[in-house]
Amino acid sequence: MSVPTVVVHRNADVLAKAVAARIITRLVDVQSAKGSASLVLTGGSVGIATLTAIRDTPARDAVDWRRLDLWWGDERFLPSGDPERNETGAREALLDHVDVDPSRVHVMAGPDSGLSAEESADAYATELAKAARPEDHGPAPSFDVMLLGMGPDAHVASLFPGMPALYDTRPVVAVHGAPKPPPTRISLTLPTIQGSREVWVVAAGEEKSGAVRLALSESGPVQVPAAGARARGRTLFLLDRAAAGKIPLGLGRIASP
Repeated sequence: MSVPTVVVHRNADVLAKAVAARIITRLVDVQSAKGSASLVLTGGSVGIATLTAIRDTPARDAVDWRRLDLWWGDERFLPSGDPERNETGAREALLDHVDVDPSRVHVMAGPDSGLSAEESADAYATELAKAARPEDHGPAPSFDVMLLGMGPDAHVASLFPGMPALYDTRPVVAVHGAPKPPPTRISLTLPTIQGSREVWVVAAGEEKSGAVRLALSESGPVQVPAAGARARGRTLFLLDRAAAGKIPLGLGRIASP
């Protein structure tokens, strides 16, 4: 797994715009090299702000949206269209405004599908397996970019500290009893996250600063899940100044003074 590179931006607004620009550049580069690309989306305020920033920049047209596979790192087990679903936020912020191929938008099913949370996780694992290629060396694709938000407790996706999902080696799991609502969720697991070509952990706000410090330390992923958010290739921690406030001096590169 790769050692994280830390990039610090002035504030949350600049961070979202900078991540948006970085995503566009990365997707264009990958599509130029191999024809298509894959991006794993996250929810949360910065995650949705990033998608909004992509929507609002003319540079978005550099991406061939028809040749992009979109996945989710986690989802709240709620009905389709529920405003609390990560999918709903992503569609409103970006996906309804670009020419995506619906067959390449891979949604985690909610209870309105008739599936239980466990069945939804299994169905997503099957979809991942269909998309995986021999060079991925596993039951899920090696995603070109995986975006992850991070909570003040250092959770990523829906992998919360000390919960059984952190020990799970399946590609996708149902999470029950999450410490923040809703309690039932679907989440990729650490092995799937760690199989990505690039993992970008995006965090803003002083309330995240302690978790960021722990995630960049020698902490174990069972108590600090973000410490396990590492890619096969490149890992980035993209932060605003407030979230970076407790990391050692000199660890991060200041991108926007």
